[in-house]
Amino acid sequence: MSSTVPSPRPRTAPAPAPAAGREALGWLHTARFLTTAAQLHQLPPLEVPEIAFVGRSNAGKSTAINTLTQQTQLAFASKKPGRTQHINLFALGRQGATDAVLADLPGYGYAAVPLADKERWQRVMANYLVSRRNLAAVVMLADPRHGLKELDELLLEVIRPRVEDGLPFLILLTKADKLNRTEQAKALQITRLQAGGGQVLLFSALKRQGVEDAALWLRRLVADAAPDDESPAEA
Repeated sequence: MSSTVPSPRPRTAPAPAPAAGREALGWLHTARFLTTAAQLHQLPPLEVPEIAFVGRSNAGKSTAINTLTQQTQLAFASKKPGRTQHINLFALGRQGATDAVLADLPGYGYAAVPLADKERWQRVMANYLVSRRNLAAVVMLADPRHGLKELDELLLEVIRPRVEDGLPFLILLTKADKLNRTEQAKALQITRLQAGGGQVLLFSALKRQGVEDAALWLRRLVADAAPDDESPAEA
């Protein structure tokens, strides 16, 4: 009696990214350097939505920006955290148009930076977050192994009046690959309690965890903000 040898099962190809996720990542890939400023008055007045990225100097902010934009050197990742003390703006938009801007703010809290520099940049950042007219959202980067520190909580207090007026903010828990699933779930739960209304996502540049979700959050934010941004120009 002959036996039939079953044919090997074909390998299943990885599921393609949802169309919305691909579109959001493609849009972020258009990011290009716009300008840099050491003081607030040096920033150009803009009408398009501006999304500020903030976080401690060792939280992986530059890596997250480069991962989201699929570019290796868009945001400068210094070997000495905290040394970059400029606000860097990156334009987003297809075919050279600018429909949003990412603002990379200097990292804060690094011990090797002189105290006077720390205090100066804390004032600059606070003034930016309070007064920048076209600020449409804030993305905070935090290492889930350490949680939100005192300076992170102070920054959240600075933006709280604007959050109460509707300013969205997102906390990305970077380096999530360094935690196991139980630790990730615990960090997510604790940070959600601390966030006070903001959204929280686990994020890993290495494992691509949370990259599409963050890209979609940014893309939808700009799409929702577009009508409001057009009205001042029409007026």
